[in-house]
Amino acid sequence: MHAPEPKRDDLDVDHVYDMIVVSNRLPVDYELGPDGQIRWKSSPGGLVTALEPVMRAADGAWIGWAGVADRELDPFEHDGISIIPVALSSQDLEEYYEGFSNDTIWPLYHDVIAPPSFHREWWDAYVRVNRRFAEAAARAASDGAVVWVQDYQLQLVPRMLRESRPDLVIGFFNHIPFPAYGIYSQLPWRRQVIDGLLGADVIGFQRAADAGNFSRAVRRLFGYSTRGTVIDVPESDGGSRRVVARHFPISIDAAGFEEIARRPEVQARSREIRESLGNPETIMLGVDRLDYTKGIRHRMKAFGELLRDGRLKVEDATLVQVASPSRERVETYRQLRDEIELAVGRLNGDYSTLGHQAIAYLHHGYPREEMVALYLAADVMLVTALRDGMNLVAKEYVACRFDDDGVLLLSEFTGASDELRQAVLVNPHDIEGLKDAMVEAIRMPRRERARRMRALRRRVRENDVANWSRSFLETLTGAGIIAPGVPDPLMAAVTRLASTERLLVALDFDGTLAPIVERPEDARATERARAAIERLAGADDTRVAIVSGRALDSLGEVASPPTGTLLSGSHGVELKLDTGPIQIDLRDTELEKLDRLTEIVEGVADTSPGAFIERKPAGLALHTRRLKGPEGSALQQDAREQVAAELLGITVRTGKAVLEFAVRASDKGESLTRLRQHVGATAVIYVGDDVTDEDAFATLDAGDVGVKVGQGKSIATYRVRSPEDVAELLEQLADARDTARQGDSRWP
Repeated sequence: MHAPEPKRDDLDVDHVYDMIVVSNRLPVDYELGPDGQIRWKSSPGGLVTALEPVMRAADGAWIGWAGVADRELDPFEHDGISIIPVALSSQDLEEYYEGFSNDTIWPLYHDVIAPPSFHREWWDAYVRVNRRFAEAAARAASDGAVVWVQDYQLQLVPRMLRESRPDLVIGFFNHIPFPAYGIYSQLPWRRQVIDGLLGADVIGFQRAADAGNFSRAVRRLFGYSTRGTVIDVPESDGGSRRVVARHFPISIDAAGFEEIARRPEVQARSREIRESLGNPETIMLGVDRLDYTKGIRHRMKAFGELLRDGRLKVEDATLVQVASPSRERVETYRQLRDEIELAVGRLNGDYSTLGHQAIAYLHHGYPREEMVALYLAADVMLVTALRDGMNLVAKEYVACRFDDDGVLLLSEFTGASDELRQAVLVNPHDIEGLKDAMVEAIRMPRRERARRMRALRRRVRENDVANWSRSFLETLTGAGIIAPGVPDPLMAAVTRLASTERLLVALDFDGTLAPIVERPEDARATERARAAIERLAGADDTRVAIVSGRALDSLGEVASPPTGTLLSGSHGVELKLDTGPIQIDLRDTELEKLDRLTEIVEGVADTSPGAFIERKPAGLALHTRRLKGPEGSALQQDAREQVAAELLGITVRTGKAVLEFAVRASDKGESLTRLRQHVGATAVIYVGDDVTDEDAFATLDAGDVGVKVGQGKSIATYRVRSPEDVAELLEQLADARDTARQGDSRWP
């Protein structure tokens, strides 16, 4: 992508998003061209592949560092995803990233393979930068948005977000291992990090053992109750919040890798690679970041001893080691590079011939097509990590081997070993065992190689990266990615429902029949939805009800309901049935409470020009949708606290950018029950998008259908994405109802 540097005036920087990913790095790489123009190039990687469709489907934004220090960059869009850069200074990189993240947390979480360093100024930088990321997410998130924080560099962000934006749904995924408590307890800031993570609703790990280590650390440090994967976290109001901590093993775009591997030009390149290496009988391949956790020295030592002992001949076997540069400003990594390159030089000096090199060492990265060609050329893939959260290279190799050939030799200390059990599993610390495994892999019969590879490929295909992201988001929100249209299971339920004798179609209004708008009085149902409602309401065997939090007067004005439509307003306090409207008759004490409630909430609203009040017969609503997320949340919290301090027995409901107060308790569930009884319905379909609709979903019987619109946790069985999809659902229901009548002998 080639574009000029965006200017703030050209962008809607106040736009808010329903889905936000927060990671240390953005999914794009920054390049400054010779003409001074900024160019953005998509970063390769499994995380980007997994989340791009999620972001596009959910009006998402990605927050992260752009990869260049001391540079303020404005938000922009790239390939359909909104990008929000977070600036990091050179000092931030030195202390937060190279220091605390990669010289404290990284070695500690990888079982202290290298000694971690503990410096207070690094910790201070870590807190400071985490807060910067949290503030960026809080500004960009819409009310009730889903925020998914990625990896060990940002472990404090969930708690910081929870404190500033309690309305958000927050997930965290740890891409690296989480250590046993005996190791973790060395961290001076161990309580602060755990507390930071517990700000999330769901905390994901690569392995079940990592999730168990985390839960044990929570018990040891805080004494919180843990049951299975659920942790009960006490809240300041005396209640508790449930946090899920469990494993979600990450994967790759398996189909994408196989598609590249099947290209004729890539297969031709793999043959060229073999020829350039002297066409040895066996090519062994290692592909790693140059990192002390990857076990590169161990595999080189084992390979060298096999050559020394004569169990392998350099004419027959070559080791190709791709070691991409990593953290080259960190002293530990500079030392590691020197050690590896010294070992390569010695082995090649001792064993190479003029026609055959013992080790082909490549200290740079390659494009994906070249890596796939290497995978196809390799007879044995060596993954000998000493500790690894997952290791996606192992899965990439398997995905590319559509020929059902090749052998994966895999360390049992990788997350991948939990899934890829048909690999040759090894303990890389056991050099003799590693040598034996390498020889076993080289000599494995073709039939055995094929049997193992077929099983490995089946596993990688079944659990690809899309399944990983879907599984996490379903746990976090109850929904995951919601495709447009009416899903097949819902269509089957509608077909079944269509044959019921007397059907009640109950519908929320705002966000269900009508898109959410800034001014409530401007809301209108979509034309398709209105037409479908008229079709349904025109039949004698079907009744339609609109069930809303709005007052009846407001609902009647914006909904313009067809004749015969039943109405429920003010969360069930008001009802308009066939016998006419049911007027509420507030008692004197309730009227006094309502007067004082109005004074308090109006006083709070007056402090912010963007807030406004909607009056209802038994209460009022404070609307904050014109305010930015943090401002709206703070104003709602102020109103909640002032009302609670002075008035008892007030019902409080939180909706999308609205806080509602009522002096008489009622909810949509009670309203739906009364509507069912009034109609004499034999079955009900209820469609709604808000938290307040959960009360209605809770009253549905086994034969009824509940449909949640959009993201958010819900007990509804089915989901659709938007009001447009609700209109399509109602059209399908009307069609199915007509078809059922035509096949029913009771109809003329």
